[in-house]
Amino acid sequence: MDLLISILSSTLWFLVAITILVFVHELGHFLTAKYFGMRVERFSVGFPPTIFGRTYGDTEYAIGATPMGGYVKISGMIDESLDTDHVEEEPDPWEFRAKPVWQRIIVISAGVIFNIILGVLIFAGIQWAEGETYIPAQNVEQVYVEEGSVAYDIGLRTGDRILEVNDRTFERFDQISPSALVAADSLTFTVRRDGKEERLVGPANIITRLSRAQNNNQGFGLGYQPPLIGGVQKGGPADSVGIQSGDRILSIGGDTVRFWQEMSTYIQETEGQPVTFRWRRPDSLATADTSAGPAVLVRQTPKGHVFEASVAPMYHDEQERYLLGVRGPGASPLTQQMIYSELGVKTVDFGPGEAIVAGARSVWENTRNIVVTLKRVVIGRDSFRESLGGPVMIAKVTSEAAERGPVMFWRLVAILSVTLAVMNILPIPALDGGQLMFLLYEAVTRRRPSVRVRLVAQQVGMILLLGFMAFLIFNDILRL
Repeated sequence: MDLLISILSSTLWFLVAITILVFVHELGHFLTAKYFGMRVERFSVGFPPTIFGRTYGDTEYAIGATPMGGYVKISGMIDESLDTDHVEEEPDPWEFRAKPVWQRIIVISAGVIFNIILGVLIFAGIQWAEGETYIPAQNVEQVYVEEGSVAYDIGLRTGDRILEVNDRTFERFDQISPSALVAADSLTFTVRRDGKEERLVGPANIITRLSRAQNNNQGFGLGYQPPLIGGVQKGGPADSVGIQSGDRILSIGGDTVRFWQEMSTYIQETEGQPVTFRWRRPDSLATADTSAGPAVLVRQTPKGHVFEASVAPMYHDEQERYLLGVRGPGASPLTQQMIYSELGVKTVDFGPGEAIVAGARSVWENTRNIVVTLKRVVIGRDSFRESLGGPVMIAKVTSEAAERGPVMFWRLVAILSVTLAVMNILPIPALDGGQLMFLLYEAVTRRRPSVRVRLVAQQVGMILLLGFMAFLIFNDILRL
């Protein structure tokens, strides 16, 4: 039952996102065609069979049962329908083929342009409403690196201080986001380790590695969060010795704990045997009776009271690991604020104009990353199969984004809108880029490609696209 609900949820959010993107894309074609006096016979979101249609004026507005796209049928245009009934007749003034080539170029390009505009507006709206929150890099003196992760294989180690990323001064921690890492032709890190600087070079197939890690529900493998307790499970090992939200774990079994992620490693090493935990509680959270319960007050420091107790982690059958019964710092507004204060997190507010500029910058960065990814795949540096995702993977990430809140969902819609724009402008017959290629040829040579050439190109393009889509769907299923 849970699996069915999960599938239905993923499908619903996927359909919402795709419908928005397709509608905006086709609206671009529709509005510009109308503006130049072209007759639009049909505006469809989704492909046939038609489940709803209504005609107003010269145009039938329809919703198709196949939600993987849409189309605008313009009189006098050879498109996906491969309709050639009009080619032997003189063009009517309202037909696509009767208009100047520059107008036809604008109509064909408008879908891509509208998707880019949508991306800018969504990113700008998020920036305007939420601002931009980031961690200044100078406030992160050390990082945690998970063994076996992509970061670990690059050569990063726990305790490193990052100085440069891709030969640029490391100023903001979001410079290590996967989207930022793939932008460079060769991924590099400069770190300070044991008082010396070292330059690390990432693998050539970094996109493949990141995609593989994401598919296995893993990240880049880099962390910075301090070991603050964001919540305690009632009746669990931590609760039994009086550990509470806001406490900071200092050591486990004599090993110093610097990061939240380190705790898991040390806890697994106990194999469920009792081990000494030491933690610090801020004075603002300390009670009058600080010696009550099994925990012992070790000392008082300027930063708070330090406690110590023996704890036996419990084994969790489903997760197949030992647990302390605590939640991370992000689970509590109190500890989240403590992290913000400790790391000096900054928030930048944007006015409407500044938000538009920031939105345009986000669209440019995402466009660059998509182009770099395609380039790497084409030249063989990254795996075609593992670097590209199809409808199933898009549905999965869309559902996950929706579960994390409206901001994450709309951010993903903006990224998908940019992706749709880039893919559509590729010079492949049956896509907007293929039509644009023929129009540019006409603009340069002053003559149109023959109808036969355009028909064959459309047919070949449709076959390639259908085959490519089938491959992506099958590949997505294998990767689940």
